[in-house]
Amino acid sequence: MNNENFLNQSTSLTLVIIISLIFTFLGLIYSKKYQGLNNYLTANRNLGFFPLSTSLVASALGAWILFGPASAATWGGIGAVIGYALGTAFPMIFLIYLGKKIRSEFPKGSTLIEFLRKRFRKSLFKLILLMTIFYMFVFLCAEVTAVSILINYISGTSLWVTASIILIATLTYTLYGGLRASIFTDIVQSVIILVLFLISVVYLISFTGDQFSFGFIEKKNSHLLSNSYVLNYTAGLTFFIAVAATNLFHQGNWQRVYAAKNNEILKKSLLISFFVIIPIVFFMGFTGLVAVSVDSNVIPDLGFFSLLLKNQTEFLSIIIIILGLSLTISTVDTLVNAISSLVIVDAKSIFNFSKNTDYLKISKYFIIFLSFVVFIVASRGFSVLYLFLLADLFCCAFVLTVFYSFFNKQLNEKTAYISIILGLIGGFLLFPTPDFSKSLLVGIIFPVEIFPKFVSQSLLFLSFLIATFFPMTIWKLR
Repeated sequence: MNNENFLNQSTSLTLVIIISLIFTFLGLIYSKKYQGLNNYLTANRNLGFFPLSTSLVASALGAWILFGPASAATWGGIGAVIGYALGTAFPMIFLIYLGKKIRSEFPKGSTLIEFLRKRFRKSLFKLILLMTIFYMFVFLCAEVTAVSILINYISGTSLWVTASIILIATLTYTLYGGLRASIFTDIVQSVIILVLFLISVVYLISFTGDQFSFGFIEKKNSHLLSNSYVLNYTAGLTFFIAVAATNLFHQGNWQRVYAAKNNEILKKSLLISFFVIIPIVFFMGFTGLVAVSVDSNVIPDLGFFSLLLKNQTEFLSIIIIILGLSLTISTVDTLVNAISSLVIVDAKSIFNFSKNTDYLKISKYFIIFLSFVVFIVASRGFSVLYLFLLADLFCCAFVLTVFYSFFNKQLNEKTAYISIILGLIGGFLLFPTPDFSKSLLVGIIFPVEIFPKFVSQSLLFLSFLIATFFPMTIWKLR
């Protein structure tokens, strides 16, 4: 993917192995004294302000922030940047209110699906569980793909090599220590992430001259900041809806809601996470606006790196590798433990295994199988942003129906089921192909020419809009 390597492969590979081993060692040693299913699932419901806050930030900010916001900004303008930042952070505010409600109504719970199982019967519960696992599986693929592409870009290391090291290291300590291991390593990772992020910010502001400014973007690509640029609005709404919806179904967030020592600590941690996440994601998106203004032919996914590594500085290459690994591993261990917890807690409601079945062991086998599939997908190097958008679409079709049901007990299972399925179908018909030029409905079933120009140019926006809001019409009709 890159002909001019910024770092030689042996140095890069050594870094990947050492950083991965450090986190593995920390996770194993710390969690050794915190064994048992309660620690594995909810850290014994005893997390204080600092570990909960750092874990929420580290888990939310995966390697996707190095690719997604900048990539979206190159075509979606300032609207995409704002939408991405607010969409990532907004669930933290939502969880303050919903988290308190769930903790009071279901104090011994550990998953969102458990709560929904009480609300709906088995058929819809299965659909929500399947969607949640699928979303986190795609998230896992995107994270491992992102860091593999990053290491390949910097040193030319094959994608499969990085993917295998990351997966083996993270599985080793997460399947042993569960949420306790994930929380402790998140504390270390969040400190590393914030320090290295600040170094990147200082460098870009100090050493890129007048390029790193709104004035430069206005001069080179004024439409990306323009009030009249339609994509500023559609992209902003698209990413806000999509990212916010997916994070509300992130089981890693719900585990942390249940793990808080009390509601006051939960509220403070979610608020601080909200205010930390917004500027970080906004800044990463802003680098995409600058990158495309400096070079209109920049590869969207690599906008941030094209600026930071322009002078092929070895020191900055090392900084980026450590940052990328910390971001990835903090998110991967969260996802691994989140999926594992869903299998442990909710699988018994689907499968009629014997009473002596060890669901913890089953969950570990399932995660290992899933990780093998992730390894295969990551080795192919698909677009990170496109992978996320696919998972986002699923969550959008579910989000309003599922969370509306928390407040309206009149919404029955059949209506909820039909509304979700129709939302998914409507969204998929307009969901764009990887080149964003057409969709199943626009360009494949029917020619592009018969649709208004706005439709063909706003496929992603319309697909998310329909997937999210079409289910509401079903509630009203039935």
